[in-house]
This record gives sequence, C-alpha cells and structure tokens, in this order.
Amino acid sequence: MKPILPREHGGWAMVSVPFFLGMAVEGPTWLHLPLFISWMLFYLAAYLFRLALMRRKGRRNYVRWSLSYCGLGIVFLLPPLIVRPSLLWAGPVLAGLLAVNGWYAYRRDERSFINDIVAILAFSVGGAASCLVGKGQLDDAALWVAVSCVLYFTGSVFFVKSVFRERKNANWQKASKGYHILLVVILAFREPLFVLPYAFSAVRTFVWGGKPLSPIKVGIIEIIGSVLFLILSILVFSVTRPSLI
Repeated sequence: MKPILPREHGGWAMVSVPFFLGMAVEGPTWLHLPLFISWMLFYLAAYLFRLALMRRKGRRNYVRWSLSYCGLGIVFLLPPLIVRPSLLWAGPVLAGLLAVNGWYAYRRDERSFINDIVAILAFSVGGAASCLVGKGQLDDAALWVAVSCVLYFTGSVFFVKSVFRERKNANWQKASKGYHILLVVILAFREPLFVLPYAFSAVRTFVWGGKPLSPIKVGIIEIIGSVLFLILSILVFSVTRPSLI
C-alpha cells in the first residue's frame, strides 16, 4: 500500500531546519544520521495520528501507518539513545506538546494559532536534541537554536495566515507586521548580526502580506525563506556565539 506523506511545505521545513541548524552549530557526528531518520519517522507518525483523530474514513489505515512509522523510528533512535541517554529528556516534552496538537486535531481546530505555536515548539525540540547529540550536553547554544527557530517559524505562521485565512483581517495584518518590526528591533539592540537570519522574513511580510497568493507561490517563498534562515543563522553563529541566558 502506498505510504501517506504530508503535503505541507511548512511542515517539512519546520521539522528539518532546526535539526540541521543544531547539527551545524555543534558539529555533525555519525549519530545525527540515525537520529534524523528517527526524527522524520516520528514526524510522519504524529502527522498520521492527527489525521486519524480528525477523520473517520480511513482511520484504521492512518493508525496502521502511524504505528509502523513509530516502530521504525524507535529502531533508528536506539543508537543515539544508547550513546547519549540524556536524549530521554525530549520524550516527555514532545509527548506533552503532541498531546496538545492531538487535542486540537480531535476538535478539528488544527489551524488555531496556539496549535501552530505548540507545533513549532515541538519541532524546535529537534534542534536542541541535534545539539545534544553533537556536543553531548545541552548548553547555551542548544537554547539559542531552539529559540531562534521558534521566532522564525512564528513569523512564518503570521505570514501564511496573512495571505490565506486572515488576508482580509486588518488586525491580523497589523499584528504580523508589528511582530516582525519588534523582532528586528529587539535583535538589533541585542546583537546586530542576529537580524540577518530574519531579514527575508520581515521583507516577505511587508511585500506580500495581505495579498492573494497561490499555494505554490507561498510554498516557494517559504522554502526560500527557510533556506536563507538556515544558512544565515549558521554564518552568524560562526562569527559570534550568541548567549540567551
């Protein structure tokens, strides 16, 4: 039977960018390969479980695939977990966040802003876990990776909603632009170089926010923005070791 895969561009970016950023910041190791495979499999399992909560038709098939992905994910997780047992901290954190996502899915309110932020927090855990595997412990860099990803993808949520569901909502347009202005100003005071990874995100909001765009165009914009954020974040970190504590 053909596997079921997510079609959302944003979801693939959110699940991969934090992981790759954490790997780049602390240095890649062989453990990152099985951890990444496991991370992607757990993402697929969670996606299908949410579908099972939202839809009655095909529910058994969704659950079957979800359990299959989850089982494979556990297999690939074993090597990094044996070497870095401290990875276990991520389990309860992810379980709590995914429970919230599941509740919104069950209520068929998965497009709620709060639900989006909770999902972003879950994806950013992957960045911290990637840092841990590279260095062997959680430190200031892991916190920076997680927080920076939360800030960026929160901006993405504002933007995507501003061209689709909230396109005609003036208050939402103001909130979206206000968020990016505030983000850039705060980062500029903290460390000017921090602004670079968010420059495209801010420009994107003011150029295209509130305008009718096709899903394909929005997907392309999001992919370009995510790639730029990843590259510029890596460059900034190579120049300065930011501290958020």
